[in-house]
Amino acid sequence: MQCDWPLLGPLQWMRYVNKQVKVKAGKDEERRGWLLTVDPVSASLVLVDFKEDGGASVQVVMGHAVEEVEVLQEADEETTQRLQSSFLPAKTRRLDPEELRKRRAGVRSWLEKNRIPVEEEGDELRVAGVLTITPPYGPEDCCSSNQIILDRIQKLIQSVFQIQPDHTETDPDCPSTMEV
Repeated sequence: MQCDWPLLGPLQWMRYVNKQVKVKAGKDEERRGWLLTVDPVSASLVLVDFKEDGGASVQVVMGHAVEEVEVLQEADEETTQRLQSSFLPAKTRRLDPEELRKRRAGVRSWLEKNRIPVEEEGDELRVAGVLTITPPYGPEDCCSSNQIILDRIQKLIQSVFQIQPDHTETDPDCPSTMEV
């Protein structure tokens, strides 16, 4: 596909995510890989190539240099899962749905005990209507445009994880036994 890649925009770029692509950038330069994401500001592409030893290599193709993007292959379910979990911390990849549920309940209970309004929206926790905590519910999984609230909630959640980070039982009423 001939295109002015940077001018396409996020909705068009999403059509290429999780697909194996061939990118022409410059006269004789060609890159291939699975498109993980596109930077919305620079239109740069992040390509992942999986190695036989289980590792992966990452290439970034600057958006302004892209002349053509061609889809070579759609990702199967296994490849999509590998792409989505490639850059998550090892701990995150091990958590099964039941562990995540217990973790969400533990964080919610801890926030409520600290008199912070929290409600569940699907698998996310919404704090005071201005902060979202996504799985696996650690301090780094908090998102808010209010930096003060973000910092305070992250510190509060971090205190839960520092109490007993290696404990294997989960009791939502006792943060000292919350699983991480």
